Amino acid sequence: MSEFEDAYDDDALVAEYVLHLLDDAERQAFEARLATDRDLRTLVYEWEARLVPLADDVAEVPPPASARARLLSAIEEKTASYRASVIWSWIVGGVAAAGVLAFLLFGDAFRPDLTPAFQAELASDDRSLVILAGVIPSTHEIVIDRIAGGPPEGRIHELWLIAEGADAPISLGLLDSEGTTRIRVPDEIAPGVRTGTIAISEEPPGGSPIGVPTGPVVATAQFTDV
Repeated sequence: MSEFEDAYDDDALVAEYVLHLLDDAERQAFEARLATDRDLRTLVYEWEARLVPLADDVAEVPPPASARARLLSAIEEKTASYRASVIWSWIVGGVAAAGVLAFLLFGDAFRPDLTPAFQAELASDDRSLVILAGVIPSTHEIVIDRIAGGPPEGRIHELWLIAEGADAPISLGLLDSEGTTRIRVPDEIAPGVRTGTIAISEEPPGGSPIGVPTGPVVATAQFTDV
């Protein structure tokens, strides 16, 4: 099988996983691969990002009231409430499934731009620690790739934003000790990422207990256009 066919098969498999279409055995086998396959995890993140806007763009279309009335009248009085709610969920689920099908057929119209627009390199003075961070504006995500180095044993790296004019840093999240970390920045602070300073500190497991860096700040940077 060619590399193109392999990539296509993985893309289809990831789509089925994100849409919860795999059976138990297939899901367990997929998640075993997911634990060690960085490219596969990236595909999962991309598919999740594609599907998130779908809920915003597709308006709810309730079935006609007459259909609900006919359904309710056909159900015994003692179980009417329970059975009607089940049937109603099937109908609403059908509308959602139709939306998903439309996305799979015409997905290009819904897919956000997942290209990082800004990038920063965070490195220690001796470059024993090198981390690349990229910002995806369409999803308010920071994608952090650990190029070299890691936290000392028993410690963890935490990412901070020092926004322009802010009185104190804001924690953006904890970094994985290896590989790629993806952090979703809250909407209310996302505009400050582009012009602010990001920093990495060494913290105890679970992160800073007081909301500001407690350990040494090992690297800082600002984002520039890619």
